[in-house]
Amino acid sequence: MTKKIARAGIPILVILFLYVPILVLALYSFTDSTQIGAIRSFTLNNYVTLFTTPELQEMILGTILLALASALLATLLGTLGAIGAFYSKRRTTAVMDTVNQIPVINADVVTGFSLCILLVVVLGINKDSFFPLLFGHVTLSAPFVYLSVIPKLKQMDSSLYEAALDLGATPFQALTKVVVPQILSGIISGFSLAITLSLDDYFIATYTKPATFDTISTYVVNATKGSQTHIKTALWALSTLIFLIVIIIVAVRNLKFERHEIKEERA
Repeated sequence: MTKKIARAGIPILVILFLYVPILVLALYSFTDSTQIGAIRSFTLNNYVTLFTTPELQEMILGTILLALASALLATLLGTLGAIGAFYSKRRTTAVMDTVNQIPVINADVVTGFSLCILLVVVLGINKDSFFPLLFGHVTLSAPFVYLSVIPKLKQMDSSLYEAALDLGATPFQALTKVVVPQILSGIISGFSLAITLSLDDYFIATYTKPATFDTISTYVVNATKGSQTHIKTALWALSTLIFLIVIIIVAVRNLKFERHEIKEERA
């Protein structure tokens, strides 16, 4: 009996620990409270402020564009790196796997500071060009794309590429029409993860971003130190919307996966 209670209770406690703070924040985003505490009255003013304040709109749009651009580049580099490592010799593959793990394990603050020194101080690239920021997020995300694609490559028959070449396909056709469809789910997972990492990053953005530009993470940290209460509470609304969007995306992906499994079982 005790074991059954523990098995059921521990997952519930973990779920509560993860989601109760988010739910509390979502609740207060629909109130006119200026701090977490007593609830006054319910209102949508925080959401109105979020969608009508030009400063917030520019910050959100800039962050989304940065995430998409860096995710596309990271997905391209990470996928090509994974394919190259998969079809290389064992020693080369082992070296690439090891090198890829370093930025994954390394602290973001070290990566961000190092990139700032390399790009801005050594190479003299102007931070206002956005290139250091974009390069930093690509450096952050590409290794995770690599890790998402490699397992799908290992599940694939390695002889498919050579078989396509023997049947008259060019190397590019064999890559795009044979290999890529086999690992597409891994590429999509890597792309989604790259977007999440870019949206969530703070340290790399802090060291590499232009002085007049803020991502969501850097803006939130700066806003919590300021005195603009209506901006702080509008960020509660932004956090709630991000959480809802994530839930919808995860639900849609799970439904598609279940439907795909049902089709395979019927076939």
